Amino acid sequence: MGLFGRRRSLILLLPLLCTGAQAQQRSEFAELVERLSESGGYFDSDNLVSNETSYLHVLGALRREDVRGGAYLGVGPEQGFSYIAAIEPEIAFIVDVRRDNLLLHLLFKTMFTEAEDRLAFLSLLYGRPVPPDLPRWKGGSLEELLLYVDAVRPDSGAHAKAHVRLMERVTRLGVPLTQEDRVTIRRFHDEFALSGLDIRYRSSNRNGRRSYPTARDLYRAVDLDDQHGSYLASDARYQVVRRLQRQDKIIPVVGDLSGPKAVRAIGDYLRGRGTTVSLFYLSNVEFYLFRSGTFGNFVDNVRSLPAGPNSMLVRSVFNRSFMNPTWVPGNLSIQLMQRWSVFLEYARNPGLTSYWGLTGEAEHVELRGQGGRGAEGQ
Repeated sequence: MGLFGRRRSLILLLPLLCTGAQAQQRSEFAELVERLSESGGYFDSDNLVSNETSYLHVLGALRREDVRGGAYLGVGPEQGFSYIAAIEPEIAFIVDVRRDNLLLHLLFKTMFTEAEDRLAFLSLLYGRPVPPDLPRWKGGSLEELLLYVDAVRPDSGAHAKAHVRLMERVTRLGVPLTQEDRVTIRRFHDEFALSGLDIRYRSSNRNGRRSYPTARDLYRAVDLDDQHGSYLASDARYQVVRRLQRQDKIIPVVGDLSGPKAVRAIGDYLRGRGTTVSLFYLSNVEFYLFRSGTFGNFVDNVRSLPAGPNSMLVRSVFNRSFMNPTWVPGNLSIQLMQRWSVFLEYARNPGLTSYWGLTGEAEHVELRGQGGRGAEGQ
């Protein structure tokens, strides 16, 4: 980190390319982002990486329930890529109230577009030089790739050049960016390079927790059948996400899940193409919707989406997670998966339920299949 840290100031002084005042050619991707998005909101975290150690615990249940194809909706930074790799949707939407999340996903998109394999992607993200024998690493294990990133010193010069090149790709997408947006994207990219695989979730108004997982921990996470399930766990999983990114089929959207436009606009778009939602990943957003009194609006938005018989919602639960029988010791969170129809029936009168009722009393799909390791297996 020393080499990169000493030269970081030089990186920040590189000229910004194509300021917001310059004309940008619009693409269908950019037009769709604009058409679906609402005004941005605020949340008190950087959200560069997730803090959900249990995020892969639903993968076995997704397989058993045959949740595949269709449309994926989700929130957050990178954890959605692992769900996308698992269900292989036709199209995906990453919806988040923070415009910063859209900016981060534009950076991710250009990395997927450029990087033909996982190690090339990790090298771009973390400011590491690409090995001269890169093709040899294509079939490498996840652990081998992570060891490479940990062992190789960051290259500030290569990182700076890569960032300029990636921003040229971002500009060609046609999403209007202000100078402040560009500075934000650079700050995000620099943070990954400076922190390496030790990067973790941070909040601005809450005490940080050393127990929050690092990116390394999240990549190494396993499902309840002890199988690695990250989008970087295999080349095949990575290629699912890369193909959709290159086809402009992973669309970042600025939107409040209880807001008046984004979710409903996505629903209208999906109905127009005859596609139903297969999976809606909510993280713990519902906790904040209950607190703000807008959960009922969210229920109406879910009801407006086209869904099928196998459509599911996946949520993350913190705080009281250890009290839930699905909790796996050592995790900060639990994952819950619920059938679409069950959710709408349970929440038919939002004023008569609560967040803890929704996550503790309502019916959820059993995540542990035969041979799974659940709480009693720890």
